[in-house]
Amino acid sequence: MTRKTANQPDIYTRITDKIIADLEAGVRTWMKPWNAEHAAGRITRPLRHNGMPYSGINVLNLWGEAVTSGYSAPIWMTFRQAKELGAHVRKGETGTLVVYANTITRTGQDAETGEDVEETIPFMKGYTVFNVEQIEDLPGRYYELAGPVLDPMERIGHAEAFFAAARADIRRGGNQAYYAVGGDYVQMPPFEAFRDPESYYATLAHEMTHWTRHPSRLDRDFGRKRFGDEGYAQEELVAELGSAFLAADLGLELEPREDHSAYIASWLQALRDDKRAIFRAAAHAQRAADFLHSLQEPALEAAAE
Repeated sequence: MTRKTANQPDIYTRITDKIIADLEAGVRTWMKPWNAEHAAGRITRPLRHNGMPYSGINVLNLWGEAVTSGYSAPIWMTFRQAKELGAHVRKGETGTLVVYANTITRTGQDAETGEDVEETIPFMKGYTVFNVEQIEDLPGRYYELAGPVLDPMERIGHAEAFFAAARADIRRGGNQAYYAVGGDYVQMPPFEAFRDPESYYATLAHEMTHWTRHPSRLDRDFGRKRFGDEGYAQEELVAELGSAFLAADLGLELEPREDHSAYIASWLQALRDDKRAIFRAAAHAQRAADFLHSLQEPALEAAAE
């Protein structure tokens, strides 16, 4: 067993460099982060040992590692958690980094008054987890489907109810899907224009992520002014990640959008220039997904669990 050590300056670089390498290879690991051989093809975010989903950048990092290493199981845990369950990580296995935000408080001097002031400094901390396929002797439930899987029609019905609960102005017609921030509405082609219902709702998830950027909601603004500029590409990355998170939550298969191949060069440049860019994009995407979940009726959310 090998644990990857993580010091703070290295966390951003390690995760960003892995995503850059994937993009350069033409792989968007968030597009199909599941395997039909495991859990009856259940689509999900990466899960902790207690069944709680990971969020933000950890979703991307664990999906990426699952694709690279060929893991089909979605469950991850620490060395200690495995040991507490009477299991053990196989010798020679390498763990995967997950991160969480923390802060430290430092006392300094105010530049103008000279008085002592306390300053809170945010930073990332990391720890190591292992996929259950790297662990032996776990209870059987960790290698099996944890709960019932909705059949395709139920999944589509749940997706329709999920987006309807947001009470967004969704207009149908034409041959383009987009969110118009000025008019605050989502435009979708007719349902029958899509190859299948899942394609429709995956596209709607993307546009509804854009919908959350309105000033009356999350007020997300990257200074985008025109198609193709840096701010536009950043918002598209947030929507791409947000739709992946939502699709996983709703059990929908996500497929690449042809129009996004044009953004890959911009995303690569942004990630090379700023090792924290993907962390911010994932955080914005997570907030968008959380916002849409917060609009759901309690009964609907309970039915999805």
